[in-house]
Amino acid sequence: MAGGGGFLGRVVHYVLNQLIVDTLSNSPSFQRFAVRTSRRMEEFKKLAAEKSERMAQQMKEGTRNLDDKLNN
Repeated sequence: MAGGGGFLGRVVHYVLNQLIVDTLSNSPSFQRFAVRTSRRMEEFKKLAAEKSERMAQQMKEGTRNLDDKLNN
């Protein structure tokens, strides 16, 4: 009996999922939201990469300065 209920639940879930996906994919508001979100994520990734590079450079400079002080 539990197998039948699970199957029916999966069918209902699939149908609802398809309905939601179809509705959202045809919604201009959702499409604008998706595009804006995608652009922001790309900007955040770029900013994070730049900050990571700057931090790595600062670490190199700090290590180099420490080596210079220890060797003098």
